[in-house]
Amino acid sequence: MTVAAPALSASRAWNIAVRTVHIGVTGALFGGHVFAVAAERLLPLLYLTILTGTALLVVELYPQWRRIFEVRTVMVAAKVSLLCLIPCLWTCRVPILIAVIVIASIGSHMPRRYRYYSILDRRPVTIVEAPDRSLSAGGVR
Repeated sequence: MTVAAPALSASRAWNIAVRTVHIGVTGALFGGHVFAVAAERLLPLLYLTILTGTALLVVELYPQWRRIFEVRTVMVAAKVSLLCLIPCLWTCRVPILIAVIVIASIGSHMPRRYRYYSILDRRPVTIVEAPDRSLSAGGVR
């Protein structure tokens, strides 16, 4: 019996692509700040990190805008907000970047029941829910 892998959806492909670029530029940005690279060389990386972080937020929200209330989306918004503070708080840039990395690590490794918890619905939600059925097994598939 042959089992075929499910096809990769376009939104999932975009998510993977944008996330890969985001991780790369964020790593370069952090390394540059740690090793005291000149600001004029780091600012384009900072803006690209903010841009790709914002793109990740958009990819996460499409097509279900209600995802904006999930913990995972709130964490992405918090990281992008912290990154936007760096030009104004340049002397605090390394601690801010460390906070961003900590939030990212916690957010991507926390259990699904917390990551997909909807602050609006006060329960974990799934990506696709049947409209007329309640969730079983703690609310997450």
